[in-house]
Amino acid sequence: MKPFLIVNPTSASGRTGRHFDAIARAVRSAVGEFECAFTKARGDGVLLAREAVAAGAQLVVAVGGDGTASEVIDGLVDAARPHDPDLSFGFIPRGTGGDLRRTLGLEVDVDRAARALASPRTITCDLGRIAFAGPGGAPRIRHFANVAGCGVSGVVSGFVNDGLKLPSGKLSFMLASARALVGWADRPVRWRADGGAWQEERITALSVCNGRYFGGGMLVAPDASMHDGLFDVVVWSDLGFGDFLTKKKMLYDGTHVKLPNTRVLRARSVEIEPREGAEVLLDVDGEQPGTLPARVDLIPGALAIRVG
Repeated sequence: MKPFLIVNPTSASGRTGRHFDAIARAVRSAVGEFECAFTKARGDGVLLAREAVAAGAQLVVAVGGDGTASEVIDGLVDAARPHDPDLSFGFIPRGTGGDLRRTLGLEVDVDRAARALASPRTITCDLGRIAFAGPGGAPRIRHFANVAGCGVSGVVSGFVNDGLKLPSGKLSFMLASARALVGWADRPVRWRADGGAWQEERITALSVCNGRYFGGGMLVAPDASMHDGLFDVVVWSDLGFGDFLTKKKMLYDGTHVKLPNTRVLRARSVEIEPREGAEVLLDVDGEQPGTLPARVDLIPGALAIRVG
């Protein structure tokens, strides 16, 4: 069965589209002939993935960044073939953040990433399902592979998606984080895990982690696993610009979990609501799709991913 590539030509600052012939050669050398389609606008990855599954594709490959991968995965899960043993996802990373690539242990080199598509080795991963308020408050649902959260991370993702992109993904998110934290005030929310007691507090960010990395390489959930049937939920409070400057290394090496303003717990579902009329932005796999309220549920063993 030919792999089906869903390609974001604007990823990697447009280099994916300009040099797609080299990517095509690498894929053809690794797995033979393939089919492909190019995204033209945000959301196309979801639609193209659905169409690929409907046409009988068994290996659907995202060529782009974390946002492209997230859209393709959303389309695969939404295509009414969950837990299909013949359907798998592949990824040729070409984006700004690189967080899903880090979590999966994939190579940034195109030739090596293409060779991973030819390998029979897959991992069966859990996914997240988030129901939230989209533009204008309309209810929306999205599936994600890596991290969904709210608070300052939503502001950061908005800055990056609106054009704060540099050749280094880490630097892009680092500068966006610094910009977001200047004058930041923690947002009032109430939240609960697995239907337990509600907690009301002000948060800098609350991250529901299936994967380990977000924000261009921050090790937000160092102990998270994509196949243990649980989210790692990381709550930051009272984290300001000064903390980011002085404790930045801890955010990137995972030792921030030892700080008094970081809490970690594990859960299968998380509900989060805004309080006091606050608008609290979401971050879903590096994209900013909407606002609270939100409910996040884990789908165990939802998708096979080729990892080489």
